[in-house]
Amino acid sequence: RPAARPGPPAADLGLPDGHNVLGMSWTGGVALDVCALVCRGNRVLGDDHFVFFNNPRSPDGSVRALPAAAPDKAAIGVAFDALPGDADRLVLVAAVDPEVNPDADLSGFTDAHIRLLDARLAELGRLDVSDGRPGETALVLGSFRRRAGGDWDFVLGGRGYPGGLAELVRDFGIEVE
Repeated sequence: RPAARPGPPAADLGLPDGHNVLGMSWTGGVALDVCALVCRGNRVLGDDHFVFFNNPRSPDGSVRALPAAAPDKAAIGVAFDALPGDADRLVLVAAVDPEVNPDADLSGFTDAHIRLLDARLAELGRLDVSDGRPGETALVLGSFRRRAGGDWDFVLGGRGYPGGLAELVRDFGIEVE
């Protein structure tokens, strides 16, 4: 595979030094929200550590929602070294946007992957994620987990939720009205 060409630095996206970009792509025409949860185990550190359209950054700025740039449909900026010390997971999720597609599910969410980009937006790696299934409206794409030595690895997700983003985040300890 040819080497990726570096693009403009991540600073052009408003990201401070030390951030990587997680660019997400998939096939299918359903509008999706891609979100991140900063967790200890299976619990989000706090409601403000749920990064999504209404909360575009974690309190310390280590995780940020970004505008997507082709070929990606969604993007998250993350500074793994700046994540809170008690955080051992960064969970990435996708959910159908009920305001845009109220009757849709994830059956058309296929060929999904996450591109890991460096601060110059050069691709470092690509991670395949699970396809959606009929009846599900939210899906855990996977999680980055802090290893004992401080490095991070990626664990494929795949758990789907028929109750959408609200059901999914409740599983991680977020109160939803």
